[in-house]
Formats: sequence, structure tokens, C-alpha cells
Amino acid sequence: MGIISVEKADRLYWLGRYTERVFTTVKFFFDTYDEMIDAHDDAYVNYCKRLNIPDIYGSKYVFARNYLFDEKDPNSVYSNLLRAYDNAVMVRDELSTITLSYLELSINLLKQCGSSGRPVYDFQQIIDYLYAFWGAMDDCVEDEECRNIVKVGRYQERLDLYIRFNYPVRSIHREFARLVNRLQHVRMHYNKEKLAELASYIENGDAWRERFNEAIACLCSIIYFESPAVG
Repeated sequence: MGIISVEKADRLYWLGRYTERVFTTVKFFFDTYDEMIDAHDDAYVNYCKRLNIPDIYGSKYVFARNYLFDEKDPNSVYSNLLRAYDNAVMVRDELSTITLSYLELSINLLKQCGSSGRPVYDFQQIIDYLYAFWGAMDDCVEDEECRNIVKVGRYQERLDLYIRFNYPVRSIHREFARLVNRLQHVRMHYNKEKLAELASYIENGDAWRERFNEAIACLCSIIYFESPAVG
């Protein structure tokens, strides 16, 4: 297995983060969408606060459309999916054509949903494509180091979102364990002190709930790309 350049490692890492961001926030979105329809028109405001994104929407109707489909909104599902795809294109030789194709299918379907006015619940097919993307990542990407770097990004992003959305303690512990496991199997730099600090919040029951800002800051500081090469 050869040395992976910093640029390529960075692309793989952010591919994992952006793909997981789309996958997980879409599921959170639908919980909020149901709440907006059934009870609270302004439920999307809390959604934005949890993700630390500006509320530029003004109503549940604008939010329901623009957060999903607006390419000019840097926080939209569409924008994040495009970022995932852009990173994937730059490392397509490592990913394989079939792995990349599931991101292409997701983007094409998202465009169709946005232009056709079909119900947002058509997004289940996009979720299915992303499941297929992760399956293809395991089956079709030969380089184990590449797979692990992508999954470091994936589990870091998932842990970030689970903490923000106040997931159960058991889920937080599980995703943290997955992140630590992947970090132990990659030849890339990470901040062991920040990881240990984060562990002190997560492994101590639900201390991360009271130290939310510190936990998120630690999580965001774990990975860095400064070395000329990975390995």
C-alpha cells in the first residue's frame, strides 16, 4: 500500500463527512418536518440552532424547500451532496466507478425532486442510494487505508450530529467507539490530547450534555492535515 498524499487524504476524509452529513441530516429533517406539519410551525428554528446554521428561511414552507434543494444555500442538503461528490471525483481512481455512481444517482434524483415538486418523502430513494454507496465502499474500494480515512470522516460527522441532536447515551458511546477504532487503523495525524478530552466527556455517563460546547470543540479539533504525506 503506497503513501497517501495530504491532499488525497483530505479529500477522502471530507467525502466521508459530507456523505454522512447528508445521510444523517435528511433523517433529522424528516423528524422536524413531521413536527412542523403536526404541531409546531417553527420547529425548524430549533433544527437550525442545533446545527449552528443561520435561520435564513422565515417560514416552514421556505425551510422545507430551500434547506433540501437550494444550491445557493451553503447549508442545504443539495450543497452538501455536491461537496461530497466533488471530493469523490478528485479521488475517483481509488473509489471505483460503481462507488462514485451512487453519489451521481443521489444528485440526479435530488434535482428531480426539487424540480418536479414531488413529495419530500421521495427522499427515501436517496437514503437507499447512500446505503448502497457505503456498501460499495466496503466491497469495491481495494485500498484499506482509503476506506478507513473515509470512515474516520463518516464517524466523526455522525458523532457530531448525534451530540447536537441529543441522541441517547448508548448511541453516543457506540459512535465514539467506532471513531476511535478507525483512528487506530489509519496512518494519519490526529490530536490524541483532544481525543482523550472528548473521551472524558463521553465515557463519563452523559457529561457531554453539560459540556456540550467543549465536547463539540474537541471533536472538531481531532483531525488535522499538516504532514506532507500520510504514513
